[in-house]
Amino acid sequence: MARIVMKFGGTSMAGTERIRRVANIVRKQQAGGDEVAVVVSAMAGETDRLVNFCREANALYDPAEYDVVVASGEQVTSGLLALTLQSLGAKARSWLGWQLPIKTIEAHAKARVDTIDAPDLIASLERGEIAVIPGFQGISGDGRVTTLGRGGSDTSAVAIAAALDADRCDIYTDVDGVYTTDPRIVAKARKLKAVTYEEMLELASVGAKVLQTRSVGLAMKEGVRVQVLSSFIDDNATPADDLPGTLIVSDEEMERIYQEGDMERQHVTGIAHDKNEAKIILTRVPDEPGSVAHIFEPLAKASINVDMIIQNVGRDKGETDVTFTVPQTDLARAQALLEDKRDEIGFNRIITDSKIAKISVVGVGMKSHAGVASTMFKSLADRGINIQAITTSEIKVSVMIDEDETELAVRVLHTAYGLDAADEAA
Repeated sequence: MARIVMKFGGTSMAGTERIRRVANIVRKQQAGGDEVAVVVSAMAGETDRLVNFCREANALYDPAEYDVVVASGEQVTSGLLALTLQSLGAKARSWLGWQLPIKTIEAHAKARVDTIDAPDLIASLERGEIAVIPGFQGISGDGRVTTLGRGGSDTSAVAIAAALDADRCDIYTDVDGVYTTDPRIVAKARKLKAVTYEEMLELASVGAKVLQTRSVGLAMKEGVRVQVLSSFIDDNATPADDLPGTLIVSDEEMERIYQEGDMERQHVTGIAHDKNEAKIILTRVPDEPGSVAHIFEPLAKASINVDMIIQNVGRDKGETDVTFTVPQTDLARAQALLEDKRDEIGFNRIITDSKIAKISVVGVGMKSHAGVASTMFKSLADRGINIQAITTSEIKVSVMIDEDETELAVRVLHTAYGLDAADEAA
């Protein structure tokens, strides 16, 4: 017998027919003798609808009341799934974030899970009940409902799995696993049997939309085994225990899953792309100590994440240009903040470009194999794709290119690293 946490996203919960399908998947998992807790998202589009209601009610809305409104979407789906499971003969009940409770810290609308009181939940599972828990929500130290930010249901599921010491956290979504790249761009993209936490964290942070970055980081910290698989399966599909999806695991378990020879071939795990970046260039910034700090301090205080940074070679007049990227959604705010600090920073002009994309090559093999970056640069150059900026980590190389060349770059790199090959471990 295992203890399994199952998480279902908004598309999986979009309407009573799909909720009934989810209920059948959950019941089938429990019928195998497992203890099962389920974490659910709101119905697809529901959170956006609730957010719009808040904006219409008060453009300068109170974040605490905003959380009360938007958390209701998951409350509805948790109750509906519990009711549907009961109609199928299963013992099930819903547990809202404040009932466990899931205690959170930091700000409303972007709270972080602090602790989860699990004894009552564990006792319920041991009695054979299926626990249905709304994702995305918790309770603050002063007793107010909080939400974890968009996509927070993945984080809720991983946190609950950690609190329950679950054997596995199954994330059911509208894809059947993690692929070497987006199958909509590259028809020969391959589903991966397993990836490491580190690889998945990099892939999630650079554009892969399968899992939320925070959830992967939490899984890595707590050692929660995560599996990504599809909820859009028929009743006769292979059960989750036969691992039809992609496992996200530790380096040690990765070595057990793959034979040593397979691991040696896996220099690059996947190619990710992100079109949600924008470029900012500040011209004629004083080339002196402290100038760069004056640029990025106000952005940091406004919680605007800066990614790629380039400081050009200094000019003869003791000036330089500084280029960096921010999320597109933060471009206008970043531009306004920098304009406000123009005199302090001392730049001449702000030039922006939202028609860019970030392409990333990710793989643990980069740690021990040279030439991964040079292959990327040469492959793009051979197809006339200009690189505007570069960032690297131990297992990732990212470049900024023109947005119109995104799909071509992904296809070129997928082929260049041999990921098109018909090898299940590739």
